[in-house]
Amino acid sequence: MVDVRDLAAKAAALSKKGLSVREIAQELHLATETISYLLEYGPEGVPPTDVKLGWRSIGVSGTRISLLSEIFADIILEEMEKRQQEAQAIVGISLNGVPFATMISEILGLDLAIYRPVGDVGGGGAFSSNYASVNGKKVVIFDDVVSTGQTMRGAINDIKDAGGEPVLVLCMVNKSSANDIDGVPLRALVRARSLGGTLLGGGPTKGGLQY
Repeated sequence: MVDVRDLAAKAAALSKKGLSVREIAQELHLATETISYLLEYGPEGVPPTDVKLGWRSIGVSGTRISLLSEIFADIILEEMEKRQQEAQAIVGISLNGVPFATMISEILGLDLAIYRPVGDVGGGGAFSSNYASVNGKKVVIFDDVVSTGQTMRGAINDIKDAGGEPVLVLCMVNKSSANDIDGVPLRALVRARSLGGTLLGGGPTKGGLQY
């Protein structure tokens, strides 16, 4: 079982370094709601139900990232054939989506765009000018984990505002029950959901309510 005290200490340390709630959530692979709770209440309370993820065994190796990207490339081809569409660009969401998007771009010959979320959830983001534009292109979006989907919603909205058309969202792990985000199909290698209680500590919250 994940030690909530350890997570709360890590979240507090990252917050002191100036990371936003969203950036801390990305670093610890937790939902923003969980991070907000840990920062406010520390290790004493019971945070919302969440699933702590880690994929360092993949991230330490370019070869493993490349091999996993081959699977995602195959999923993209399957989805595009199903919808009779052709993807023209892939957007990697910074930080953890970038290496996979880069590999997929090479495998499928897609333009590579990089999107960096700004501030906390709901703040939208920005595209790096050093990479491809999404204007006039059908776009696949990649991030490592989908929790609430808010980061993806921001990316979808910003792609549309930039003149692109989001056609597919990809992630390694989908922690939600959603099959699409704002009408854009969502595909993941793994769906991870708690069936009740919390995987971070267990027990009731204040007032006896379970998150």
